[in-house]
Amino acid sequence: MTAGASGLSIGAVLTRLQEEFPDLTLSKVRFLDAQGLVSPERTPSGYRRYAERDVERLRFVLQCQRDKYWPLKVIAEALDAFDRGLRPAEEQDIPQPPARTSDPALGAAAGQAPREERDVRLTRAELQRATGLDLRALVDLESFGLIRTDDDKLYNGLDLQVAHAAATLLSYGIEARHLRPFRLAAEREVSLIRGLTGTSHDADVEELLRQCLELHLALVRADLTRE
Repeated sequence: MTAGASGLSIGAVLTRLQEEFPDLTLSKVRFLDAQGLVSPERTPSGYRRYAERDVERLRFVLQCQRDKYWPLKVIAEALDAFDRGLRPAEEQDIPQPPARTSDPALGAAAGQAPREERDVRLTRAELQRATGLDLRALVDLESFGLIRTDDDKLYNGLDLQVAHAAATLLSYGIEARHLRPFRLAAEREVSLIRGLTGTSHDADVEELLRQCLELHLALVRADLTRE
């Protein structure tokens, strides 16, 4: 059977992977399925149908077992991290939160245009490891509304950017409560932008955001230069 709308049968998956993994058996594939490491669709009659994504997940699991001797628990954690948008850092096997970047909207105002990791979803422990924030600081940032989790208790890539910036400011001796005005200012700017886009079909949210950032930076710089 070849790949199509109905996917691959378990036998077809075995045939495809056995050249790379000669010891692979149908029972091993079923076992990995039962462990939740791959979740193929089922036909009404109960037969498994594997999409290409399922085959790649199986290949990843088998490679980790053969080449890295990872236990299934570690493999499952890595797959979960992949599903939340994390990727291995250079020369590292375990998926990591993305390296620190600035918001691309800041490019027009600060001469930088790095990429944004909007789709990444992080646990609290991953956010702490990525930013160096201790638990108390992280809880304080949450209590003042600077970062927030979704319904699954996970943070997104923009929360990671906020946490990175906050961590730098905290390292200068600033307390989390002093960052609360940033949250309030952001809420006011969001209301302004939403109001403008709600009254004009031509309003570009990203362009309005860039202009707000330029105005903010210009005002701060102007005040810093005044005696």
